Amino acid sequence: MTHYSILIVGGGHGGAQAAVALRQARFEGAIAIVGDEPELPYERPPLSKDYFSGEKAFERILIRPPAFWEERQVAMLLGRKVVSVDPEARSITTADGETIGYGDLIWATGGSPRKLTCSGHDLIGVHGVRTRADVDRMTGELAGTTRVVVIGGGYIGLEAAAVLAKFGKQVTVLEALDRVLARVAGEPLSRFYEAEHRAHGVDVRLGAKVECIEEAEGRVTGVRLADGEILACEMVIVGIGIIPAVEPLLAAGAEGGNGVAVDAQCRISLPHIYAIGDCALHANDFAGDMPIRLESVQNANDQATVAAKTILGQEVVYHAVPWFWSNQYDLRLQTVGLSTGHDEAVLRGDPATRSFSIVYLKDGKVIALDCVNATKDYVQGKALVVGAVALPAERLADTSVVLKELAAS
Repeated sequence: MTHYSILIVGGGHGGAQAAVALRQARFEGAIAIVGDEPELPYERPPLSKDYFSGEKAFERILIRPPAFWEERQVAMLLGRKVVSVDPEARSITTADGETIGYGDLIWATGGSPRKLTCSGHDLIGVHGVRTRADVDRMTGELAGTTRVVVIGGGYIGLEAAAVLAKFGKQVTVLEALDRVLARVAGEPLSRFYEAEHRAHGVDVRLGAKVECIEEAEGRVTGVRLADGEILACEMVIVGIGIIPAVEPLLAAGAEGGNGVAVDAQCRISLPHIYAIGDCALHANDFAGDMPIRLESVQNANDQATVAAKTILGQEVVYHAVPWFWSNQYDLRLQTVGLSTGHDEAVLRGDPATRSFSIVYLKDGKVIALDCVNATKDYVQGKALVVGAVALPAERLADTSVVLKELAAS
């Protein structure tokens, strides 16, 4: 049985950063990354943006070039899916029956796209957006595609819709709730993006319930809504969230459910095992210590560093302000903090100028900002979120006052 001092399961941002952090700290033991994809670790956010649009070749979204991993002696065990974990033997088993031993295990598997529960979810032409292979399949079908239905009005769905609109496709976005981005942003931002997409020719439908996917000879031909209307299309993109890939850990007795539960050092309830990134259910300071999963590069990287340092015996806890971004058309949305539970949203600037911010307050304190083409607000607003600064709404709305001055005061 092959054995590694540290075995990392998952070849995304978190897994790659864990290996990088260990080598930067001069850890000399054997490290391996087990990934179920055949590619070296690569960036995920560009999949629905730059890579899908063709603006970046795959080589440009690699987290590190191939030589980097070779020089630092990080073994890449690619195209292997882990199906079970034996915490007593300190080993994992892959789908092809291989057993690999470890001293410490870092679980960084992320999740798989949530599928539709209706009939037709597995037809040719129905796609999720999670891997390079997903996007390559979509790209390969674009030439024969005129009409696309995007199911889900979150970041993934809207980013894909923006690229498809640029390609000249007829795009319909279906959102089951009463506004897009409902789970991650306040209503003013939702309405702004709905208007932007409609201005680019996208048919945005709210409160839309999908009955089934229509098909002919195994290929999608349309989407039937609950009211009986059929939206003819040649492609369907499903962006309705992910299912955290933690089944082997839960089956081994780890605590969790919607993800695997971790403590402030990213340790799970089983010895010598850590979990990081999208699949890690953790108490977050910026969510009122509520257990949450954060699907962001920032979270994956920061938790990876915490896990690596903990393994190396350093005293460290996870405490990082969440941040996210989304590129749609010529709009760059940058978010800092978590707006969930806010009781006031302050508009800073004029959306008509396509450069503005929304500041979210709870009990009078700043908890998050959404900044559209307003990088200065994003950079300076972080201090307001970290400090949970209490400020009157009229001061926050006054664009003649820079946020750095408010933070200093």
